Order: sequence, then C-alpha cells, then structure tokens
Amino acid sequence: MSAIQATLKSRSSSAFDVERIRADFPILKLTVNDKPLVYFDNAASSQMPQQVIDRLVRYQTTQHANINRAVHHLSEVATSEFEEARRKLQHFINANEEREVIFTSGTTDAINLVMHGYGRKFIGAGDEIILTTLEHHSNIVPWQMLAEEKGAKIRVVPINDAGELLIDEYEKLFNERTKFVGVMHVSNALGTINPIKEMIAFAHARGVPVLVDGAQAAPHMKVDVQDLDCDFYALSGHKLCGPTGIGILYGRAALLEKMQPFKGGGDMILSVTFEKTIYNTIPHKFEAGTPPIAAAIGLGAAVDYLSAIGMDAIAAHELALLAYATEQINAMPGVRIIGTAKHKAAVLSFAVDGVHPHDIGTLLNQEGIAVRTGHHCAQPVMQRFHVPATSRASFAFYNSMDEVDALIAGIRTVQKIFT
Repeated sequence: MSAIQATLKSRSSSAFDVERIRADFPILKLTVNDKPLVYFDNAASSQMPQQVIDRLVRYQTTQHANINRAVHHLSEVATSEFEEARRKLQHFINANEEREVIFTSGTTDAINLVMHGYGRKFIGAGDEIILTTLEHHSNIVPWQMLAEEKGAKIRVVPINDAGELLIDEYEKLFNERTKFVGVMHVSNALGTINPIKEMIAFAHARGVPVLVDGAQAAPHMKVDVQDLDCDFYALSGHKLCGPTGIGILYGRAALLEKMQPFKGGGDMILSVTFEKTIYNTIPHKFEAGTPPIAAAIGLGAAVDYLSAIGMDAIAAHELALLAYATEQINAMPGVRIIGTAKHKAAVLSFAVDGVHPHDIGTLLNQEGIAVRTGHHCAQPVMQRFHVPATSRASFAFYNSMDEVDALIAGIRTVQKIFT
C-alpha cells in the first residue's frame, strides 16, 4: 500500500468509529456465499439499524391503531407519535413550518404529487419545463405525462464528460415560457452533486419554481431547505435507514395552499356532501386515506439516529471512502469510472473492459459483495456515456475501508476470469 493509499484509508477511521456503528446493523453480520456481506447497494436502499427496528416493534406491539378522530388511548398515542415524526422530519431538513412536510410513499410519489397538484394547475399549452440529463426516471416520466396532456415542452440541461451540468446551457434555456424546473440534488447514477442553490436562485430571479429530487442527497449530507430556498424537496425513507413505503415532500406553504389535492379520500377533507367537498388544510389535504403510520414513525426514529451521529460526520466518512475507492480503481488498468465530477457524493459507477456489468455483479456476489448493475433508472445518462449499463458501488456511513479493499479484490478477480 502506498503512502497516499494509507493516508486515504486512515483519514476517516481516526475520527469515525465505524465498527461501533456497524454493530447497530444486524444485517451486516450476514454471510453471502460463505463470505462476509459487503453491502455497496446503498443508493438503491440503505440498511436499518437496530434502533429503528426496535421502534417499529414497539409501535406494532404497544401503540398500533389508526390515527385521527378517535378518542381512545391507542389512537391518541398513534396520532401523537405520527405527528411527532413529522416534526422530526421538519427539523431534519430545516423546514420553516411543520405543515410544509407531507408524508408520501417515497420520492416518486412526492414528485407525482407536485406534477398533479402544481403542474396540472399552473402549466399549460406552450409552457416549458426544464429538467436535466442526470434525472432519475421518476423526475422525467411524470413531466413527460404532463407535457403530453397539456401540450407543454420539456427542455433538457446537458452534461459534460465528467457528468457535470453545463450551467451556461441551463441559463440559456430560460425564456418567458419557462414555468418549472426539476433537478436532482445528487445523481443516483454518477454521484454528481449539482449546484442547486445557484440554480434555484437563477430560476427564482425569473419567477420560476424549482423541485429538487433529494433522494440521493438527504442520506449523505445536511439538507437545509430554507438555505437552498427551494420550492419543493422530495426524499425517501428507505435510503435514510428507515422503512420502505415512506417518504416526504417538503413544499413551500404558499404554494401548497394553491395546489389541488393529488388523491381524494378520508382525512383530506373538512366536509363532504354530494354537492360540495371542502378540502382539509395543509399538509392533511395531501394525505388521503390511512397513511403508513408505522413507517412514518420508523422514519422519525431513523432521522433521530442519523442526527445523533451527525450529517457532517457521515459526509466526511463517506467522502473518505469515495476518495480511497476512486484512487484504487483509477490505478487499475482496464477499469473506467463513469462520472468524474469535482463534487461527488458516495456513488461510484464503473465499467470493466470486455465485461458486461451483470457479469461483474454476479461474480462480485459470489464474493459476498452487493453492487447494483444496470441503467439505474437513468437511461439518458447511460446514453450520454455510450454505455448500456454500469456497475455501481454506493457507500454508506456504516461501510469500512476494509470493505473497499474487498471490492477492489473482487474487481481484480473479475478481470482474471475474463482475461
């Protein structure tokens, strides 16, 4: 190991007790094919600490009931815990008001809520929506559906060979017909951190609201929606060490008040007759039916856990992992990193000469290493780099430098088998 490698490898461990943190995650004790599990598929879904598991069990065994309207003890407790989870998420992203946090089933649901509630009301024929080449399909397809319905047009911000947005081109796309911007905070396919604060400011100077897909940012860095000054921010719980089936949409209160509900049903109303329905106040008018109560409470426990560690400490450890893995892979002949932006989160997409990504994933799995292979719901990114798919290792704060070494050894094994 070179002096540079040793420095990179020790940079995080000296200030971050990863072994203590790993002890909180029961699943990390598993073996796969008689090898210790090395879980590098965190961009798809993170693992859950025992503290969150315990909170879910406590809710299900001592607090389970439907929320709102009932006066019996269990319902009152469940309602209180559900709303407390909302407050925790408000503080986690520094929203100005509790009512600006809407529980959804995840980022996809949150984006669709904005498309239906805001887009269908305020975007019309001839209007333009700006998206970026980096977007996840969840922030492309809903807007395509709206554009087809309304006769609107989608404009796309290109990227350079490093996977960075061309901001000059972004600014050139604006005109009097521009009505909306959708941009991801961090690319799930490449790890690129986009300059969204500057992009939001530019859009706002022209009266254009901005939705940020924060699914890949919220697990890896501190998010402050007031500092960003975004109009909407969407994230998913299962990428934040929480349960599946839960996420949130942050929306600026003034905009949420103007929006139409996405779904109709119980709890999103104040009164119903066959002549007229009066909708509930925000956030409840966007939360029709029985919500994922247990999942919301579990997500509240997850952000408690992350906050106790500290998002700055998490970011520093993950960036050390990324730097070490990048340095190691760059030294390997025949292996190419896809996405080399100056500012990245803990995502590393790569290709091995002459080897299909699915074969890479299969062989790494034999070594107990979990990576994601495919287009990562980002086919425009793959098309830009002229590849059908990549292998993606995505890191979390509970990953270790030794696990990165295992990944590098696994890639070498892949090369030996195919050469």
